[in-house]
Amino acid sequence: MSLGYGPDGKRVRKKVSGKTKTEVKDKLKELHTDLDAGVRPVRGYTLEQAVTDWLAAGLPGRTAQIIEVNRDSLKPVLARIGARPLQDLTAPDVRAALTAMAGTHATRTVQKAHNCLTRAIRHAEAQDLVRRNVSALVDTPRGRVGRPSRSLTLEQATALLAAAERSRLRAYIALCLLTGIRSEEARALIWDHVDLDAGAVSVWRSVRAHGDTKTQRSRRTLKLPEVVVRALREHRERQDRERDNAGPLWPAARSCRCSPPVPP
Repeated sequence: MSLGYGPDGKRVRKKVSGKTKTEVKDKLKELHTDLDAGVRPVRGYTLEQAVTDWLAAGLPGRTAQIIEVNRDSLKPVLARIGARPLQDLTAPDVRAALTAMAGTHATRTVQKAHNCLTRAIRHAEAQDLVRRNVSALVDTPRGRVGRPSRSLTLEQATALLAAAERSRLRAYIALCLLTGIRSEEARALIWDHVDLDAGAVSVWRSVRAHGDTKTQRSRRTLKLPEVVVRALREHRERQDRERDNAGPLWPAARSCRCSPPVPP
């Protein structure tokens, strides 16, 4: 069967074989269906190869750490169905792999793996390597109960604030504890983003790669509790004193940070 012409101008032919004439006809019919849908399946192209291609080319702008996290998330699934040809992969195959994973992993971890799998097959689908995304047809099974919450109790949070009363990290601790700001966002704050008179802080950046917040919706303006405003005022007064004492030795890049500077 002819599949048209390749980039080199040569005709691309596809051959099928089977034990019976009926089997061959069915395979040719499937080839015609793929051709009509614009799909160009590659013989022997496995799910593991599709995942490798997605990690290499389907995550532009992501850091190496994020790519590695996605790779690790898919390892339990690929251990079971990674060698399966992508064209032959079925929804029951995906469901069985995720169900097996759910027996040993938390629900959140299973959800992460399922999401990555769906995106990897979608990437192959966009390259016309598979007709449909069978992973998108499967519901994520419930995994094991996750670890208990490690959030501080009210008594623990109160004790932490009291213990930090004389620490130069007090403003940083109070800000993170009482506003929910991520530590990576708090470390990137500058005084221009803090309005102590209005008691508000604008969270527009972080210390992540490229300086962006985790998501666009993470860019927000927050009302500050009075405890945090008071801690920031004291921190700024301390910074002003340290700047005056340091004179020209004060690092200009740190002079406006409301996170604790490293003494020169």
